[in-house]
Amino acid sequence: MVKTVNALNDAWIESGQKVADYNAKLSAALLDDDFKEEDYKALKENCDKETARRDALKDQLETARAEQIVNMTPEEKKPLDNKEKSVKDKFVSDFKDMVKGDPKILNLVTSSTDPAGNAIGLTIPQDIQTAIHALVRQYDSLQEYVNAESVGTQTGSRVYEKWSDITPLKNLDDEDATIGDNDDPKLTLVKYAIKRYAGITTATNSLINDTAENILTWLSNWIAKKVVATRNEAIISVMNAVPNKPTIATFDDVKDLNLIAVDPAIAATSIYMTNQSGFAALAKVKDAMGRYLLQPNPTQPDQKMIDGKAVVVVANKWLADPVKDTHPLYFGDLKQACTLFDREQMSLLTTSVGAGAFEKDQTKIRVIDRFDVQPTDTEAFVAGSFKAISDQPANFAAGTPTTPAFDPAGNVKPTDANTVDEIKAYLTAHSIDFTGKTAKADLLALIPA
Repeated sequence: MVKTVNALNDAWIESGQKVADYNAKLSAALLDDDFKEEDYKALKENCDKETARRDALKDQLETARAEQIVNMTPEEKKPLDNKEKSVKDKFVSDFKDMVKGDPKILNLVTSSTDPAGNAIGLTIPQDIQTAIHALVRQYDSLQEYVNAESVGTQTGSRVYEKWSDITPLKNLDDEDATIGDNDDPKLTLVKYAIKRYAGITTATNSLINDTAENILTWLSNWIAKKVVATRNEAIISVMNAVPNKPTIATFDDVKDLNLIAVDPAIAATSIYMTNQSGFAALAKVKDAMGRYLLQPNPTQPDQKMIDGKAVVVVANKWLADPVKDTHPLYFGDLKQACTLFDREQMSLLTTSVGAGAFEKDQTKIRVIDRFDVQPTDTEAFVAGSFKAISDQPANFAAGTPTTPAFDPAGNVKPTDANTVDEIKAYLTAHSIDFTGKTAKADLLALIPA
């Protein structure tokens, strides 16, 4: 596992350097008087591919590091060094003092503000945020399916290239024909504005007196659940805002999502997504031959697929039915469809006055998460829904049993149902003389019982 983590880390650093090199080349190409559009497009495509690879390597590196920690033996677990202890201990100490209402800490955490003038609060250290994000992976977090980008500013914009219709070349057989403009890629400007999301819980006296590790564990678990619920809701709102919202009623409607709902290039990297209730309904749908719509992944039988596309199942509490008895069924590539802009600046604030704390002599803790979710390509995803899906009807009629052809040389004796010629052929094949006999009854009488 250590070798895997090191290899992923090296690959991530190398990929990041490549992205930086590509960006430098892009800037140089734009500033060059001898600008060549084809060369720029090729550089941009390579840069986008390497950027996607870099981000994927980072996600996999975080997962590998989390697994490495989980699989550590007690002997492998090293105590924190003095610097790490001081960071965590200071955070826990400041947290306790903030909960207790220490004026020095309260003044410190309320005097720092973001660009919008909002109090930042007690910033959660980066390593604790990493632990929180590792916990988030244990829940049904939709963030892993979208494009996530870390940002350092409250607002900003990005340019995205959408899949657009390609027009045919101009017919030049006509001498008067005019060559039109090329069908250049259509670029869309996507703006983000980091929003603040907050949740509140009550601090008990036993929490304040607990150990640093227990406080961190409690905080991490509580915040992780809040982060999943909050970010899922924001992502789902973007998912549901796409223009294509098919109503699914039949077996073939489900297959049409893959066949015609999105561009074939998008379909290649697409997934189906539904909740527990929707998955239970899909699991019972059959084709005309009685085979189930959901088929096991050959390499991971516990995972289901539809026409080779993975089916992602999200718990009902994280992805609820849009309306009663109507289940969601999404299809597409969420990484193309929307982007989560993560400010990566979680923080805590407390109060003993608001939110009913003063009346009950309690301290309320508020966690603040800063991010924004924006659609990037609304044609890369469809938000289907269904109440019930009917099985595929059989498209063939039951065949009528056919009588095998009469074999004169066989052991089956002819009957009155056979023709005279068939009876004569049987008699000939079995060396029975029928000279002078022409009537069917006379011919049949020659056949031994």
